[in-house]
Amino acid sequence: MKLIHTINELRAELDVQRKAGKKIGLVPTMGALHDGHASLVKLAVAENEVVVVSDFVNPTQFNDKNDLLKYPRTLEADCELLEKENATYVFAPSVEEIYPEPDTRQFSYAPLDTVMEGKFRPGHFNGVCQIVSKLFMIVEPDRAYFGEKDFQQLAIIREMVKQMNFPIEIIGCPIVREHDGLALSSRNARLSDVERQQALNISKTLFLSKEFASSHTVAETQQFVEDAIAASEGLELEYFELVDGNTLQKISNWEETTYAVGCITVYCGDVRLIDNIKYKE
Repeated sequence: MKLIHTINELRAELDVQRKAGKKIGLVPTMGALHDGHASLVKLAVAENEVVVVSDFVNPTQFNDKNDLLKYPRTLEADCELLEKENATYVFAPSVEEIYPEPDTRQFSYAPLDTVMEGKFRPGHFNGVCQIVSKLFMIVEPDRAYFGEKDFQQLAIIREMVKQMNFPIEIIGCPIVREHDGLALSSRNARLSDVERQQALNISKTLFLSKEFASSHTVAETQQFVEDAIAASEGLELEYFELVDGNTLQKISNWEETTYAVGCITVYCGDVRLIDNIKYKE
């Protein structure tokens, strides 16, 4: 495995690999890697001869500068994990390397990017599209791997690839959870022991709501989740929305879609956690 910090060096390495006919997989990350990331890398290694993992905390997707400052940066530990998973390259550029000048490009994929996270984090998805499109242009992968925990992000990246005509296959990978159900997240490292226990009520509520939904309406299921989170100590609901998994638009009854997903964002202390569950797929 090789650690690379510059675009020119990475491109030179990948040109050689490409000329040798090797397929290239890309796993974009912001570092602070965990088993969820490892599952993406495992799949990428299984499906491609060359795997690039980017390790870059992208400043343009943070609408809260404090969140950017607090985001964990653990490159040394990340490289140890990626070595074990047989990644070929770790691309860990500086901010100046990626953004030698401000990226003024504007991406708009309404209505996908105007709901849920788009509503509460203005500019977030524009920043995501800026960095992911840059990585696609630098790496030129055959396949790119993203976790389904960031469900809305995955839908927007698929749309960006379609509209920008990137010849890249986007692979969505299932949520990886702790043994007790908590969705793995780099932000979990910021939870205190007490908060970590309180955060369990997010996934617990979603699992119970799936069972509840089998005999109740969309509106009743919505209320069930809102009430359960409100009753959970230490948690504050930002939003829970039941949507069509393709359009991300709210549904009002189960019959109007074959792909129903519940997306949730909750504050546990000052740590913002997201999760989702599929009711129909």
